[in-house]
Amino acid sequence: MSRPGFVLEVDERTPPLLFHNGEGFRLERLPLGSRVVYPPESLPGIKDVDAAIDHALDHPQGSEPLTALLTRGMKLTIAIDDISIPLPQMKTPDIRGRILEHVLERAARAGVDDVEIIIATALHRRMTAAEVKRAVGERVYRSFWPHALYNFDAEDPDALIHVGKTEMGEDVEISKRAATSDLLVYVNINLVAMDGGHKSVPVGLASYKSLKHHHNVHTMLHSRSYMDPPASALHSSATRMGHLLAEHVKIFTIETTLNNDTFGPPFDFLMRREWEWSAKDQAAYLATKASTDRAPAHLKRSIFHKIYSPYGITGINAGETEAVHTRTLANLHRQQLVEVNGQSDILIAGLPFVGPYNVNSIMNPILVVCLGLGYFFNLYRNQPLVRPGGVMIMFHPVRREFHQVHHPSYVDFFEEVLAETTDPAVIESKYEESFATDPWYIHLYRTSHAYHGVHPFYMWYWASHAMQHLGDVIFVGGDRKTVARLGFRSAGTLADALEMASETVGRTPRITALKVPPLLLADVR
Repeated sequence: MSRPGFVLEVDERTPPLLFHNGEGFRLERLPLGSRVVYPPESLPGIKDVDAAIDHALDHPQGSEPLTALLTRGMKLTIAIDDISIPLPQMKTPDIRGRILEHVLERAARAGVDDVEIIIATALHRRMTAAEVKRAVGERVYRSFWPHALYNFDAEDPDALIHVGKTEMGEDVEISKRAATSDLLVYVNINLVAMDGGHKSVPVGLASYKSLKHHHNVHTMLHSRSYMDPPASALHSSATRMGHLLAEHVKIFTIETTLNNDTFGPPFDFLMRREWEWSAKDQAAYLATKASTDRAPAHLKRSIFHKIYSPYGITGINAGETEAVHTRTLANLHRQQLVEVNGQSDILIAGLPFVGPYNVNSIMNPILVVCLGLGYFFNLYRNQPLVRPGGVMIMFHPVRREFHQVHHPSYVDFFEEVLAETTDPAVIESKYEESFATDPWYIHLYRTSHAYHGVHPFYMWYWASHAMQHLGDVIFVGGDRKTVARLGFRSAGTLADALEMASETVGRTPRITALKVPPLLLADVR
């Protein structure tokens, strides 16, 4: 039986604790009395995944079975999540490919021959052919790529349709193929509580005209937390759009949840609590630490991005979007929720090598900020782990490196925009439109594998809630000049960082540290 997550109070017996540090790790001793939030151990995965898929499709929530919705001569579109989830990528067969096989088999039996599969990339980079093949599997790839299996293009005017406006005046413009189909099936992987539900179709298949209604500073500042949909203005906007879409197209949602089995051999030690490390775990840590300390960054990246997680599937639900998502969130909470009593003055976290937007790529400084202040800060329900005016300390080298193919507009955002201001509202009003409509960025998004020109803005907005909430942000081990450009401070050691934080929160702060990944969601009471 897996053990639940828990909160450790550091005392004299507590060994040094492991933290992620980009493409490396570090052991740190925390001050006595600090709290450390550990994720629950991995729940058992479903043993017969194919049977579970069949059951979900044949016994859906709030909908007729999928087979009853498939008729000869109909127009069927299937959309799937892109490479931004799960993190790290899962071992094959990917659950998206397994579900696609079942849906396509039913469609073929019903005589449906007008089928297209769209990778719901929104303004993310296009997946490469190899990445698509890995996600959907050999048979689906061979049968559909590239004409009936392709990346969504949010800048192709002929492939978009304006469905209408919500009661709040939000434009809903999405894939024309999806919106004009007799049936739209969406296949999801729900890694965190922010994903899924009405955030799938109205976001994954939307244009900039539609996305800018909720991917903006005002919405982010009123989304508390991103991981608690009822408290999130982002989710409220997506829900309004989802309701409008449901009036125009039949949507059959298929959502899946994963367990916490994030790292397999030789990184088992990352899954264990430090005081339970065996001699083998200690040796594996020392060997990994020695090699990652010596190796150049590009070599470490190539190694770490080949880590494929042995996730188990904890839930597969299908049917009407909201009925399905209620079950999805319950499954997710069953795996990730940890009850925490009260807020702290300081929150400490180690940032890993991968986030949603640097799979097979480089985690540039803006993505570091998004991962730390956009995702890790928001891993809570009810209230943040750190109090208003508190300090967040993160471990990451914050190198001034960019992937020139994937993140071209990020370079200009860092060099030109952040050189002038780090204020999200000023950045939005002064620079967003020019980057979003820049012909060169649009060209690279459509023809290469670049994120859209506006994407670095969205990553910066993602951190705006944390920036407003916190009194200080300190990166331990971060490149000093790069961190300064981001508007934050850097420290050489944790002790130095705590000394610097005392200027903001005093000399006897309450400290909480997050042990992530594997993922957890702090239920802060």
